[in-house]
Amino acid sequence: MTGSILEVPAPAQASGVSAESRRLTATTWIRHILLGVAGIFYALHFLHLRADFPNHSPWMDWAKYTDEGWYGDAAIRHYQWGHWNVPGDFNPAAALPVWPFIEMALFRFTGVSLVAARVLTVLIFGLICIAAFRLVRRWSETDSAAHPGRSLAGAIAVLLLVTNPFCFAFMRMAILEPLLVLLTLSALLTADWAGRLALRSSKIRWVPVALLGVLLTLIVLTKTTGLFLFPAILYALWGSVLYQRKPFFRSAALTGGTAAVLWLSYYGFFVRRHFLVDYKYLFSANTYTKITLETFWPVLHDTLLDGTWIGDALFWSSLIALVAWIGVAAARRFRGSPIPVALVLWVLGYAAFLAYHANFAPRYYTVIAVPLVLLLAMGFDALLRVALDGSSAPSRRIWRTCARVAAVGSAVTLLVVLVNGSRHVVHYATHPEYTFVTAVRHLRDAIQRDSGADPHHSRLILSISGSDISLITGLPSICDDFGVMELPDRVATYKPGWFAAWNYVEDDKMAALAPMYRLVRVASFPAYDDPVRNLLILYRLDPLNSPRRGRNGRRRYFINPHQRRHGRSPAISANAPH
Repeated sequence: MTGSILEVPAPAQASGVSAESRRLTATTWIRHILLGVAGIFYALHFLHLRADFPNHSPWMDWAKYTDEGWYGDAAIRHYQWGHWNVPGDFNPAAALPVWPFIEMALFRFTGVSLVAARVLTVLIFGLICIAAFRLVRRWSETDSAAHPGRSLAGAIAVLLLVTNPFCFAFMRMAILEPLLVLLTLSALLTADWAGRLALRSSKIRWVPVALLGVLLTLIVLTKTTGLFLFPAILYALWGSVLYQRKPFFRSAALTGGTAAVLWLSYYGFFVRRHFLVDYKYLFSANTYTKITLETFWPVLHDTLLDGTWIGDALFWSSLIALVAWIGVAAARRFRGSPIPVALVLWVLGYAAFLAYHANFAPRYYTVIAVPLVLLLAMGFDALLRVALDGSSAPSRRIWRTCARVAAVGSAVTLLVVLVNGSRHVVHYATHPEYTFVTAVRHLRDAIQRDSGADPHHSRLILSISGSDISLITGLPSICDDFGVMELPDRVATYKPGWFAAWNYVEDDKMAALAPMYRLVRVASFPAYDDPVRNLLILYRLDPLNSPRRGRNGRRRYFINPHQRRHGRSPAISANAPH
């Protein structure tokens, strides 16, 4: 009798191991296929990097005219002017030095180049995908109900990111947001590492804690709005030490102390002594965007609905996943894996900035698109686990039935999102337009031809898009909108020889230029699809006391301040330098 009992379970046990092994093998193959497809779509991000930001897209963001040059200006000017700071002009590097410092190192090898800057951003996006995959992997390792070998969440998240047309458009631009996302993901991973070493009382446990302080400093010096992401990072640190107060406060103190020393050193030895005016200006230029009691509810409404920039189906399904994760965390008394809650705090923290700033440019939503995608992928993975649960308990069967229905609906939604997103990404990647680069090169050629006729005429360009023009052409420029000096004083100090305006000359620009110059319209170049900014017009600035001149006997057209096209200037908040 005993012998027969011992002989029967052996085949069943072997069969169970075999079934589990087959499931793991199948999951591994599916994961590799998803990541392989993701790699193909990621490679598409490197195509046609000189091309315009996608024309006729849902995202009308003026950053495509300005931000790539503005926030890399210090690196551009370092190699074109010999110094990074132009007193009185817009110098954001005083407050945000990390991105221009990286570009400065890059340009040392490539020269000042739009393509080089965008390649750097696409590589950062690749690191974002790797860090996101690793973070989701850590969740599957630390969540008691998850199994890292059976989890597809990381591969699904990466595939959603690289096939998202919103990410394709903005993660190819040399702007600040991609680097901010990468540093935040790195900080979450470092917080997890720091907690694990603290619990083991490792001799090197202070290394990741100090590194986390360095990352917090880099986040703030990349984009000051990174402060709104600190609660998510601190929560991740708290959860990584299993919510124990003493290890958390010890780690947080060292992290905060490291960050404080680094930031105060930068501010005290660099900013306060030399560039305090430029530092303060970046914040004063954005004070008009604060939320008020009268606009509170409309602003919250717009903050939520503009999240659909990342894609309607993707946003609403991610929002449902976010709410579900809050419910799961509450049921666990916020003592489970800290990663989902940290991602929720990331989204809510940056949404608080968007509401406070009350300026809903699409590029700002790049920062919350990544955590939303991760929450959605992790939620779908959790649904699959419940749906495939083999327990025969009656309560489990009810949950399993509900989870199966929800999993089928989620799978259909994800499939629609992936197919629709992939179609748009392929279209954007294979149908490039070069209207802006072409316009800027024609502008450069016109200036060079004129310089041949009059080598003493200044080549300095005044334009709100001047930094982008400098990045593409190498011509020096100053900004006609933002800067410490008032525009008339800036014009008088630097005496530009050219003015590049969009569509028409605004009243304040004419008021600053008319006392010193005659505006001679040289050429106009169509660019982009925005009806407010779709014609780049080049004017030569001739001093009033100079004789009127033409080139090759052709007549020149002069702009009279009382006989020109008038139009309402676009709202300043739409072009805020933040």
